[in-house]
Amino acid sequence: MSDASHDEELETATLGGGCFWCVEAVLKELDGVRSVTSGYAGGHVEDPSYEAVCRGETGHAEVVQVAFAPETIAFRDLLEVFFTIHTPTTLNREGPDVGSQYRSAVYYHDDEQRRVVEAVIEDLEPLHDDDIVTEVEPLETFYPAEEYHQDYFEKNPSDTYCTVNINPKLSKLREKHAELLA
Repeated sequence: MSDASHDEELETATLGGGCFWCVEAVLKELDGVRSVTSGYAGGHVEDPSYEAVCRGETGHAEVVQVAFAPETIAFRDLLEVFFTIHTPTTLNREGPDVGSQYRSAVYYHDDEQRRVVEAVIEDLEPLHDDDIVTEVEPLETFYPAEEYHQDYFEKNPSDTYCTVNINPKLSKLREKHAELLA
């Protein structure tokens, strides 16, 4: 007898919405999300370091790579949560974090993901006063961030950055997308 969870087909999404600690902490709460890895995408330097990304030397965005079960959570639902928990209308900024590494970005894995992202943005655009500036590009390479960035909120729940920036995003998630929670 096999365990169904080992047989499920997983898809991957790569999303950037400001600091990866915030996006990771929120998306891990969703039913159907099997793993979330903080990392870097969209740049021009191989295997970048956090320090180089922060200095703006690599062109990378802080992103999370999400493995999810599409039978449990649709890519569109994942995107709708993503667009709820960050501000897709501010270029290179999310809350207190400023710089191109904090840009809003979706790095799609195939044409279907590109199509869904474009449809979601088109649906959400009228709900915002300003244009959505989310970068929509094919994923070329994802580099996992250093180990101390993984599961940051779980490891550091009372860190001031976490309490000020992540807790409000978790509250927004619970308020607007309770039906998607694990």
